Amino acid sequence: MNVPVIDNARARRIFLAKHGLSGPTAGTGRGADLGAVLHDLGFVQLDSVNTFARAHDLILWTRRGQYRPKALGHALARDGAVFEHWTHDAAAIPMAFYPHWQLRFERDAARMRQRWSEWRRGDFISKIEDVLRQIEKHGCCTSGDVGTDEKKGSGGWWDWHPSKTALEYLWRSGQLAVARRDGFRKVYDLTERVIPADVRAQRPSPEETIRWLCDNALDRLGFATSGEIAAFWDTVTPAEAKAWCAAALADGQVIEVDVAGVDGKLRRSFARPDVMDVAPPAPGGAVRIMSPFDPALRDRKRAERLFGFHYRIEIFVPAAKRKYGYYVFPVMQGGRVIGRIDMKRDGEILRVTGFWPEPGVQMGSGRLARLRAALDRAARFGGCGAVDIVDGWLHQSGSLSS
Repeated sequence: MNVPVIDNARARRIFLAKHGLSGPTAGTGRGADLGAVLHDLGFVQLDSVNTFARAHDLILWTRRGQYRPKALGHALARDGAVFEHWTHDAAAIPMAFYPHWQLRFERDAARMRQRWSEWRRGDFISKIEDVLRQIEKHGCCTSGDVGTDEKKGSGGWWDWHPSKTALEYLWRSGQLAVARRDGFRKVYDLTERVIPADVRAQRPSPEETIRWLCDNALDRLGFATSGEIAAFWDTVTPAEAKAWCAAALADGQVIEVDVAGVDGKLRRSFARPDVMDVAPPAPGGAVRIMSPFDPALRDRKRAERLFGFHYRIEIFVPAAKRKYGYYVFPVMQGGRVIGRIDMKRDGEILRVTGFWPEPGVQMGSGRLARLRAALDRAARFGGCGAVDIVDGWLHQSGSLSS
């Protein structure tokens, strides 16, 4: 039987539509509207880097122009619409998904007991009951409130003091939950004080959770290999995802497709049977400044296959050898990544020091005007009163196409 081929242009449209990057950025960006964005994405990665805006805030603002950072804090601490836990990294996740994190709690607990006992200093296991009793008696706390008599380390995750490690273990294993954030510091409390009882009462089996995770990963990607399905939530194993794909294929829930990369090479993937029947919307012409951790670009190899966009954060590259700034933001227009921009907040000024167009991208007057409009919007979002673009900021690639 012939395997359908999804050409690269169609693949990009499907992928961007699934990631909320096709339509306009209308919407309040708070309350139920924010909840819908989070549900459609599945989760949003939380990150502390804040050269202009934190990664999670930029991800949400890119999709909802009216979004402001307080809205995500309210969704966690006031509305109970999301909870914090782990996917491939720390993330804000819709509360409705919480029952399927029971499997994650169990697997994280087993893995951390083994690995952290070997890697971390001190005996964190012996501190678990002390930390639990402290929170039960005195209420929620931060990492600075536990182990006050213990020697503090360098501050890196590898050198936490034992009570700090115990606190993180209790969160990762589901016995504690994040009640809110003070600044960017997590405030922990007993799970029963944070997660609603009716949500905690739901206990799907491991088999039900694996099916749910695989189903929902594919629906949010549009097409994927079994490895990409496993990596989406980073909970199911590659073998479990492979078995799910085989069963779903046999049952007619998925079909095999060949997805064309930007270089024309085909990659065998799985998709829903109607993938060739539904016309994906064409992305608009607005310029979007993206987080380096945006879910559409986070998988660097996939971003390179689909968009021809090679990206890495040059944090550990000496300044003299950097091609770009150490933390530059991808810039997207329509269905392509058009470049990367180096900018950061400097007091009340959004200072732009460099923009590097991708090969084949011509920065004509129209595209420059849209980029400048995007910078103005970014400045307002970041609380900056003005944009300062330094001389020599535009590094033309000498390309011819537009």
